[in-house]
Amino acid sequence: MNIPLFEQLQQEGLISEGSLQKVKQKARSGLFSLHWELKTILYLGILLLTGGLGILIYKNIDTIGHQVILTAIGLICIGCFFYCERKKLPFAKTRVPAPNSFFDYILLLGCLTLITFITYLQVQYTVFGTAYGLATFIPMVILFFCAYYFDHLGILSMAITNLAAWAGIAITPLNILHANNFAEPEIIFSGLLLGVALAVIAWGSKQKDIKAHFAFTYTNFGMNILFIACLAGMFVFDDFYLLWLLPLAAIVFYFYKQALSTDSFYFLLMLTIYGYIGISYVITRILMFIDRGLDMGLVFLLLFYYIFSATGVAVFLIRMNKKLKHNDSL
Repeated sequence: MNIPLFEQLQQEGLISEGSLQKVKQKARSGLFSLHWELKTILYLGILLLTGGLGILIYKNIDTIGHQVILTAIGLICIGCFFYCERKKLPFAKTRVPAPNSFFDYILLLGCLTLITFITYLQVQYTVFGTAYGLATFIPMVILFFCAYYFDHLGILSMAITNLAAWAGIAITPLNILHANNFAEPEIIFSGLLLGVALAVIAWGSKQKDIKAHFAFTYTNFGMNILFIACLAGMFVFDDFYLLWLLPLAAIVFYFYKQALSTDSFYFLLMLTIYGYIGISYVITRILMFIDRGLDMGLVFLLLFYYIFSATGVAVFLIRMNKKLKHNDSL
C-alpha cells in the first residue's frame, strides 16, 4: 500500500486525517500467511490417519479379519489414485504445479496405503516368499513412477528411502541384517555406491533438464549417505582410518563446489559438520597414538583443540553465510 500517496492526498485536503490514520492502520495489520501451518497440519493429519488405522487394525485384527482389512486398504489406495489421475495436470519434464490444495495430500495417502497394502500381503501371506528384495523393489518402482508422473517431492523422498532399503537387502547378506550388524563392509560400500548413484542422478537431472527441481532431493540424500558411509568406514576399518581421508576430502570438495554454485548454505553446513567430524577423529587418533598413556597433557591438548576448532568452524560458517547471501543479492 502506497502510504506516501495517501499522505500527499491528506495534505492537499482530498482525504481527512481520520481516513489517513485508518489507511495506515490497515497497512500495519497486513494479512498473515498460514500457508506452512496449514500444510504442516495436513501432512500430520495424513500421518496420524495412517498411524491410527494401523493401531486400530492391530488391536482388532482377530475380529475384523485379514481379508476385510486388505480390502479396505486397497479401496482407499485405489480411490486416492483414481482421484489423482482425474485431477492431475499433463506431464512435463519441468515442474508441474498441483491442480488444487488437496492433491498432494491425497497422493501421499494413496502411496502410504499402497506400501501398507504390499507390506501387509508380505507379512501375513508371504506372497514374495523369502525374496525380500522383491518386496521392497516393487514399491520402490511404483513410488519412483508416481513421483515423476505426478511431480511430487515427498513421494520422491519415499522412493529414495525405499531404494536405500532395497540396496541394503539386495547387496547385503541376510545374516548381517538378521544380526542387526550394520558395521559390516557390505553395508558401508553399498552406501558409498548408492550415494554416488544419487549424486550422478542429481547431476543428470540438471544437465538433461528432466525434473531439474528433483536434483536437490537427490543431492541431499546422496550427500548424507556418502558422508555417513565414509565416516563409518573410517570408524570400522580401524587400521586404515587415514586412507578414508582421501574419499572424505573428495566428497567435501565436490559438495563444496555444489554449495557455491547453488548458493546453498545447507550443503555448506552439512559438509562442514561431516568434514569436521572426520578430521577431528583423525587428529584425536594421531594424538592418542603419540601419547598412549592419555596423560593430562594430552587431555588438555584435545580440549583446546576442540574449543578452538569449533570456534573456527563457527566463524567460517558465519562468513560463508554472509558471502552466500551477498552473492544471492547480486
